[in-house]
Amino acid sequence: MGSTMDKIKGQANELAGKAKQGIGEATGSDKLKGEGAIQEAKGHGQQALGNAKDAVKDTADKVAGAAHKNL
Repeated sequence: MGSTMDKIKGQANELAGKAKQGIGEATGSDKLKGEGAIQEAKGHGQQALGNAKDAVKDTADKVAGAAHKNL
């Protein structure tokens, strides 16, 4: 999966997790609050993965550009 898709899915999981937590708060459901917190954390992880992929690609592009320039 590409970095953009990781970021999009991460954002969606964060929003869904926050919604679950809110519903859990409103209904007094500890289970739903817990599921929401886990889903939100998953979303944070997915976004971090997308950012890491971008950083690796940027670094690889810079190295390739520098190598090409030195030829």
